[in-house]
Amino acid sequence: MAKYLLLKHYRGAPAPVNDVPMDRWTPEEISDHIQFMRDFAAKLQESGEFVDAQAVAPEGLWVQYGGEGRPPVTDGPFAETKD
Repeated sequence: MAKYLLLKHYRGAPAPVNDVPMDRWTPEEISDHIQFMRDFAAKLQESGEFVDAQAVAPEGLWVQYGGEGRPPVTDGPFAETKD
């Protein structure tokens, strides 16, 4: 069975869906979001598809701006790993 890595960030979705950054969500919106993620993880566990969940370590939270029109430069989720 194929396995996939899901990476998330909370800078806001496209404007028609959600134009409020997560740091400006109400406590109820944050609680609702956390419950949604817990429910989603429970469904994956029940189906046998859930493998693991990890938060980003504090040293992995930064992003370097690469300039206008260029993608951000990051170490990614697995910095310091060998191929």
